[in-house]
Amino acid sequence: MVKDNIIPNHMDIYWHDYTGHVKDKPITEASVPVKAALIGRVGLMLLSCGTGAWRVRSSMNSLSEQLGVTCTASIGLMTIVYTCFDGHKTFTNSLCLNNTGVNTSKLDRLERFVKKFPFEGKYKSGEALHMELDEIEKIRGLYTPVKLGLAAAFACAAFTFLLGGGPVEMICAFIGAGLGNFLRSHLIRRHYTLYLGIVSSVALACLAYIGSLKIAEALLPLEGGHEVGYICAMLFIIPGFPFITSGIDLAKLDMRSGLERLAYAVIIVVIATTTAWVLAMVLGLQPGEFINLSIPPALLLILRLITSFVGVFGFSVMFNSPVRIAASAAAIGALANTLRLELVDLASCHAAVAAFLGALTAGLLASLLMKKLGYPRISVTVPSIVIMVPGLYLYRAVYNMGEMSLTQSAPWLVSALLIIMALPLGLIFARIITDRSFRHCT
Repeated sequence: MVKDNIIPNHMDIYWHDYTGHVKDKPITEASVPVKAALIGRVGLMLLSCGTGAWRVRSSMNSLSEQLGVTCTASIGLMTIVYTCFDGHKTFTNSLCLNNTGVNTSKLDRLERFVKKFPFEGKYKSGEALHMELDEIEKIRGLYTPVKLGLAAAFACAAFTFLLGGGPVEMICAFIGAGLGNFLRSHLIRRHYTLYLGIVSSVALACLAYIGSLKIAEALLPLEGGHEVGYICAMLFIIPGFPFITSGIDLAKLDMRSGLERLAYAVIIVVIATTTAWVLAMVLGLQPGEFINLSIPPALLLILRLITSFVGVFGFSVMFNSPVRIAASAAAIGALANTLRLELVDLASCHAAVAAFLGALTAGLLASLLMKKLGYPRISVTVPSIVIMVPGLYLYRAVYNMGEMSLTQSAPWLVSALLIIMALPLGLIFARIITDRSFRHCT
């Protein structure tokens, strides 16, 4: 199919051609290729939502058991190669996405589809099931680019405060991140390439931050030193979801998926931080410390709870979470992230250890909440700790590396890597504690 005079590099799959000739019989009576097509499509749709290989394989296995076939699958970031066999016939298929992203709303619907399959789905025909999946496939973005821009604006403004910024930095980050993610959302909807989206949105966010700061300095009697917060305007680009799901996949020895997700996350970080570094060179900016706000401890605790809630809620909206899921993630994230920050300040806890304990807390709280609400665990746990990903550390590491100040770059890079490793470990151990099926390697 040709769209906008551009021939797609990935051909469309016409799933309804693989539903069997008898449309009124249940899927359990269909041939192995028909069953395999349904299993593969569900797996591919789950993969498109950004969830990890363990969850994709688990869902494919659940469907296979109900359909009377055995399924083995090799899952990557964007591809699935799987085989279905029933003792008489074997069917092998290779499926591929044309892009990757995060969509927790679609993930929620798909998981409900899989859970209901033993009671409803297996009695439906292949045609009826694919029509149901067609409806789920239509779930794109719940929010317009304007709303996504506002979500990034609030999230990055909250992130700025949590990193030590004041009202001036927060307002400028609000403007920069809002415009940057607005542009990024438009580019994603028009299917522009990853590199173009990152460079364009990060550049606009940083320029908008500096531009709004210069206007404020011209109109108001502001002291200097507020330029250090410009990096906060681009933190909406930090790939928390692939960073964390890569760690979970590696813990389950899904090496292919884990390494591919890690590579994808590293690509985004390198492009984003390099873009910000180049802009810093052009504009004459240097990373530094925020002006000390001298907030009383009790008030600081309250403000951290509020801004952590706002930040996680904003990131959840950017992941296309419905309001109810975003609010659940925000409540968990507010408690977990505030605990992390208080451990560093009051108990002099190492940042990586505090990150592990914060992620562990988020994972345990999510397990308790999910039993009552039934949301996909990953749609709550990952957004709740994305705000803990050290985007500022990564930028300072790249900036000093670009300046050939390797002795200054190394501490920032090592600190960032330790925290990034600690975050998925916290979720993994929370899952080990609360989920018996995840605890074993069978």
